[in-house]
Amino acid sequence: MSRQEAGNGKTISIHHWYDPDAEPISIAKGDGITVWDEDGNEYLDFCSQLYCTNLGHSNDAVITAMEEQARTIPYVSSAKRSPARDRLAEKLARIAPEPLTHTFFSVSGSEANEIAVQLARERQDAPTVLTRWRSYHGGTYGAGALTGDPETRATIERHAATSGAAKFLPPIPKAFDTDDPEELARRAGDHLEFVIRNEGPDSIAAILMEPIAGTSGAFPAPPGYFDRVRELCNEYDILLIADEVITGFGRCGEWFGVQTENVDPDMITFAKGVTSAYAPLAGVIVTPDVASFVRTNGFDIGQTFGGHPVSCAAGSAALDAYSDGVIENVAEREGTLRSALEEVDANHDCVSDVRGRGFLWGVEFADPATGDAFHDPRVDDDENPVANVIAEARDRGVLFGGGRPGFQIIVSPPLIANQDELERAITTLDESIAAVFEGE
Repeated sequence: MSRQEAGNGKTISIHHWYDPDAEPISIAKGDGITVWDEDGNEYLDFCSQLYCTNLGHSNDAVITAMEEQARTIPYVSSAKRSPARDRLAEKLARIAPEPLTHTFFSVSGSEANEIAVQLARERQDAPTVLTRWRSYHGGTYGAGALTGDPETRATIERHAATSGAAKFLPPIPKAFDTDDPEELARRAGDHLEFVIRNEGPDSIAAILMEPIAGTSGAFPAPPGYFDRVRELCNEYDILLIADEVITGFGRCGEWFGVQTENVDPDMITFAKGVTSAYAPLAGVIVTPDVASFVRTNGFDIGQTFGGHPVSCAAGSAALDAYSDGVIENVAEREGTLRSALEEVDANHDCVSDVRGRGFLWGVEFADPATGDAFHDPRVDDDENPVANVIAEARDRGVLFGGGRPGFQIIVSPPLIANQDELERAITTLDESIAAVFEGE
């Protein structure tokens, strides 16, 4: 069999989230928040590829830092110290919430979440971690057990069961039958306490959740909810882990999403934006207490490419770039993005909800007559009009991401997007919704 025959006429590389019925575009070039495919078609990148190219696609300072590190020494064993790692760890300690001081580096967000859970279980001598339904924490076996998204978890568990995680409901109106934020926070907090007590507090090592949901819908918690979560963790001696793989490094208008809730976690997991995705890097930032436990007892787990020095050099340069007005740009222009999306909501009866924070927003679709999703991939096999909106927007020159479940669109531009780019992209979204749902 020839190589061409083996690929059935297509490239023989296999992309992730592979769908045999779909052929993704091939991105060949990028500059700022714009990318081009192999045919020269131009797109505004309003999904930041995978919610990670926060600085856009052409930051010279990050690229130069990577080149300089590669020329100095391209790789150092993850079992040894590296000046590049130490520099980045020191910078992370300065920007993280005050109780967090030490960093254990990893490669991907999935692995960072697994490391955080392993640390929590060892520190607390307890097996269980609580995570939310409709959450996403990664696609490896360990992170898949933590994930509440049924599609991901079913794929992971098809041939090998995972364990050690229990689920609770997210603080969203449909889960608790109320649109009142204060009542929602109370009911969701009471529910979480019920789950803690039902599981047995002594069996629970940690609660792991995103401060603002990522691909599961960009929904923020109602005011007061995270205060209650922190109180419950203190009362029952449970560690609070903030999954900041998407929300970290300015995406929500602060260095970390949890800082928009004014709550201090015991650990933060990060990836994606730490290097603006210019090189793979992830990690866990922990309190002195957790760090002391590791220093005293050891931690006999590692990864070959954890804290790769070229990636750490990219991370240090990216943090400098974020400090130079990028995070302020998100805070200043959040209102523009919010207003534009609220206008989309007002323009279309098929849009049932718009919510988010900073440069991370979800647009949800439902039948206005019934309130049910036009297409719920968990129960429906028919065509998904929301996917058609994403395809229509792509044909009109803007890339958006799909949410989990697929009755929503995630709007997540690079953090350097200006007002004109924000308005152009959301106008395209508005027109694409009209084209699909209203035939315009």
